[in-house]
Amino acid sequence: MLNNSPKTLKTCIIVDRDGVINFDSPDYIKTPDEWIPIPGSLEAIVKFNQAGIPVAMATNQAGPAQGKFSHENSEKIFNKMLENLKNLGGHFDYIAQCKHHPEDHCECRKPKPGLLIEISKKLNINLSNCIFIGDSLKDIQAAQSAGVKPILVLTGNGLKTQEKLKKINLSIDIYLNLQQFSEHYFNTPKI
Repeated sequence: MLNNSPKTLKTCIIVDRDGVINFDSPDYIKTPDEWIPIPGSLEAIVKFNQAGIPVAMATNQAGPAQGKFSHENSEKIFNKMLENLKNLGGHFDYIAQCKHHPEDHCECRKPKPGLLIEISKKLNINLSNCIFIGDSLKDIQAAQSAGVKPILVLTGNGLKTQEKLKKINLSIDIYLNLQQFSEHYFNTPKI
């Protein structure tokens, strides 16, 4: 008999931050007060943690490099997120962030796969067994470049991205939000 428990899968859940975990802003999330979790997103991460599935984050964070806000505020925003998650009993196994200016042409800024490759090395995982949940075309492109299964959520820029996907005739799995994805994940039999 097969054990269909998600715990037996050798997988990793990778998430983007702004627009997936927290509400996004076209003007950037510049202060801890502006960081507000999307309902159910932190709880979804906790569910994966409790099932023993590694959870990582891959996020572009160019705000400080562009002079939009300070590096200190960037750290405070991450600390607020981590504290909120910890209070629910959750954690990230690894956070990969690109802090470069978009004009630096680095190898880690999404849509390039550098952040996902960094995660695979740090967690010693095979990216072909991973899922990357994002709200932008850059997230999807990074996932595809790295051989990771892309998932789109309709929070953040997700609705705009859904329209872009229709225009380029790309079909991927789409969920309302991270919470809905986690509910589907845990209610679908695994082989």
